[in-house]
Amino acid sequence: MTKILILTAGFGEGHNAAARALAAALDRARGPGTAVVADPFALAAPRLNALTRRGYLTLINRAPQLWSRVYQWLDRSRIVERQLWFFARETRVLRDLLARERPAVVCCTFPVCTFLLEHLAAHGGPALPRFNLVTDSISIHSLWWRASCDGWFLPNHDSAAVLLRAGLDPARVHVAGFPVPDIFATQAGRLAPPDLAAGAAPRVLQIINSGKRHAVATARRLLAEDDWEVTCAVGRDEGLRRHLTALAAGRRRPATILGWTQEVPRLLMTHHAVVSKAGGATTQEAINALCPMVVSQIVPGQEEGNYELLRRHRAGALATTPDAVIATLRAAFADGGRGWREWRAALGPLAHPAAADDIARHLLARAALPPA
Repeated sequence: MTKILILTAGFGEGHNAAARALAAALDRARGPGTAVVADPFALAAPRLNALTRRGYLTLINRAPQLWSRVYQWLDRSRIVERQLWFFARETRVLRDLLARERPAVVCCTFPVCTFLLEHLAAHGGPALPRFNLVTDSISIHSLWWRASCDGWFLPNHDSAAVLLRAGLDPARVHVAGFPVPDIFATQAGRLAPPDLAAGAAPRVLQIINSGKRHAVATARRLLAEDDWEVTCAVGRDEGLRRHLTALAAGRRRPATILGWTQEVPRLLMTHHAVVSKAGGATTQEAINALCPMVVSQIVPGQEEGNYELLRRHRAGALATTPDAVIATLRAAFADGGRGWREWRAALGPLAHPAAADDIARHLLARAALPPA
C-alpha cells in the first residue's frame, strides 16, 4: 500500500489543520491508511513538547513584541541548521517512523521537520521525495525554504512571490491553496448566510482562542447588538462559556454560545462575518467559506501576512478594539450590506476549497514515480 507521511507540529493550529485536511483527502483518494500523520516533537518528548507549546502561546499572547524579535532573529539566523543536535530525540523518532511506515513521499506542514529529513538523508537514511506545505501567507519565515525540497505548496500567488524572490526554482513552487475540510467544496452554494439586501438580520461569528486580548469585551459588545444574530465559540474555556451564556439571556435576536466545537466550517459558511485573530487556519477557512474576517488580533510575524493578504485584496478589515469591531461591522452591514458584499466578492479569487484534493493528487503522482 502506498503511504504518504505528513509531518506536523502543535505550534500554531494551522500546521495541524492543514495536516488533517490533507490526510483526509489522501484517504478519500486511495483508502483509509494512505496518510500517516505524525508530530515528531510530541512523540519524542511529550511533556517537554506540551511545556514548550504552553510557553509559545504565553509568549505570543502576553509578549508579542518579544516574540516578534525572536521570530525575526530566527528568520536571519542559521541556528537550526547548525544546532540540529538539539533535535536528536526527534531525529531518532523520525528515523524509526520512516523505517516502520516506509512512506513513498513525505509532506511537512511544519518547516523544521524538513531539516530533520534532510539530515537523515545526508547520514544514510532514506532520500525520500519531500515537500513543504506552507501554512502562512506573505510573511513567510525563511525556515520554510532553507532546507532542500522537491516542491513547495503555497496558499496563494502573493505568497508564492515571496519564495520566487528568494531564488527558488519556479517549477517547484506550486500555488495550490490551503488544505481545508471538504465541506467547503461539497457544500459550496448550499450553505450561505441569509440575504442582507432582503432585510435579513446580520449573523456574526466570534472565535475566541488562545488570543483573548479584548475578546471578552468584544463579545459583550456583540451581544449588546440586538439586531444581530451572534455566535461565540469560546473553545474549552467553560467559565467564559457560562459568563457569555448569562449575558446572552433575553436578547431579541438569537445568540449561541459554544464551547469546543467541530462545526466551525459550517458556522463560517452560514455567517456574514467572523471576528477572530488572524491565525493561518482560521483565515484560510474564512476565505474558503467566503466569510469576511474582521481581524481583532495579529501575532507579529507569521500572522501579519495573513491580514496583509486580506488587506491587499480588500477582503476584510482590521479592528483591534471592541469599539472598532462594532463600528467596522456596522459600516459593512449598512445600506443592505453593500460593504459586506464587496468583501465577499473579493474573497472569491482567493478561495480554493479543493486544495487538499489537488495537493493529494500531486503527492500520489509523485509517489508513483521511480526514485530519482
